[in-house]
Amino acid sequence: MNQYVTGAVIKELREKKNMTQAEFAQRLCVSAKTISKWETAKGYPDISLLEPIASVLGVSVTELISGNTVSNGNVSANILRSKFYVCPVCGNIVHSMGESVIQCHGILLTPCQAEETDEKHMIFVERVEDEYYVRIEHEMTKQHYITFVATLSADKLQMIKLYPEGNAEARFKINGVKRILFYCNRDGLFTINVMKGIDDKQASYDDVEECRALELTAEKLFKIL
Repeated sequence: MNQYVTGAVIKELREKKNMTQAEFAQRLCVSAKTISKWETAKGYPDISLLEPIASVLGVSVTELISGNTVSNGNVSANILRSKFYVCPVCGNIVHSMGESVIQCHGILLTPCQAEETDEKHMIFVERVEDEYYVRIEHEMTKQHYITFVATLSADKLQMIKLYPEGNAEARFKINGVKRILFYCNRDGLFTINVMKGIDDKQASYDDVEECRALELTAEKLFKIL
């Protein structure tokens, strides 16, 4: 563990709860003098007390240790407001529908910031009956690859895990998909909004040859640039 709870954090959270040191001490079955020592950096709470302290202060142990409390504004659980966390050590992927405090391998993870796709991360979306066929122009070596592709709608997340030396492609049920995201192990998270009208059978591209022609044109343009 590379972090430990500080007295300043304990004091701040205790005061937010409008508790005196004596009240806080009573609930933890310790003395008020002990609380004073913690808050003035003259001592630290025993590790066995972290869970009771967090419970009394109304936070998680991770929040207590990190000093970052979380207030989740996404109370309606709208999946379009999803956040993704990726561990740089093991590649573990964590999905959250709101603010979270997440640690993996002792590292406090921050949510990935999605960027618009660029010429090095080109994505092509083709409608095939009731599915989207998603293909990404990207190498898939052991050193540089796409780790996952996901789609978001207001009430559903679909995710496909990809692996090195495989194909950077996936299929998803349409089901009101609004956004497509994918993660490059070197450059991070990328996103694209699904083209308006693509769910409309009369407005969608069902001509495969036309789709391929558009892809080739786009590839040539990017190579020229």
